[in-house]
Amino acid sequence: MTLPEHVVEEARECAKLFRLGRDIEGALQMVELIDRSLPLMDGASVERQAEWGRVLSAILACQERQDWLGVADWLQVELVEIVSHV
Repeated sequence: MTLPEHVVEEARECAKLFRLGRDIEGALQMVELIDRSLPLMDGASVERQAEWGRVLSAILACQERQDWLGVADWLQVELVEIVSHV
């Protein structure tokens, strides 16, 4: 499994934890997920990096509001979309 595929799978698993109400577990896994996906952005275009920043900001805003379903949506849809096209 390539790194992008691995990150996509982790993002889906992390989103699942948030949907199940396991927000502490999800938050811990999300930190690892973001750390693992950062190297993928090194070679990405400026536009893709800007999109990455927008998605991370949205995820963190949802987390601040304790909107766990919002976090799950951003992880499962937007983050997966970005990582899939790196």
